[in-house]
Amino acid sequence: MKKTISAEEKARIALEAVKEMKTTSQIASAHEVHPIQVGLWKKELVKSAHTVFDITKKGTTVLEEKETLIEKLYTVIGEREAELSWLKKKLHTGSS
Repeated sequence: MKKTISAEEKARIALEAVKEMKTTSQIASAHEVHPIQVGLWKKELVKSAHTVFDITKKGTTVLEEKETLIEKLYTVIGEREAELSWLKKKLHTGSS
């Protein structure tokens, strides 16, 4: 059975690997994950660490802006699906 690991836990494990206080194998053993996975998480953390400090003119991070945009787009998609459903119903009933 696979163990589900949260994003927060992955970040903690990757940060522990970045610190290099223990070997990758020791970290993997302590958290019951494969050493290759620890290495991948470490690589991803190092690669994307700059996004924490990537601030826009409005004082929000690029990630926060992307999340806000995604929320808005899902809202628009939901509205369009509701409109399309209503139009299909009207088309099939023949009423206006």
